Amino acid sequence: MAKLKKFLLFTVLFLFLGFIGYYSFVYYVPYSEGVRSGELIKISNKGYIIKTWEGEISQGISGAQIFSFSVEGKNQEIINQLKDYQGMYVKVEYVERYRTFFWWGDTRYFITKVERENSPHFNINTYDEK
Repeated sequence: MAKLKKFLLFTVLFLFLGFIGYYSFVYYVPYSEGVRSGELIKISNKGYIIKTWEGEISQGISGAQIFSFSVEGKNQEIINQLKDYQGMYVKVEYVERYRTFFWWGDTRYFITKVERENSPHFNINTYDEK
């Protein structure tokens, strides 16, 4: 009986440490990093039990190319900026992870920085630069 308890204990410990290692790898080792720009067409907080912040940027004139992204809930400053920039042309920096977990968001792309920009489709300044 003692061997069975020892086996179960080591199995549970091995599975727990394996999950922690996998989670750490997915969170701290990015698949890619980059910058995208376009018109911010959506930012929403969705989910039934666990709410995640999701957004979309239109990268084409007709909205044919959509970049979907998530924002981690701890990045409240970025979330507030995205709310303020709704409908405007923005440039976002992101980290792409190997995969996502349901409590992070729906996509593998996570925004780390957002800036407002002038639209390349119009030659007028849409905002005052500082």
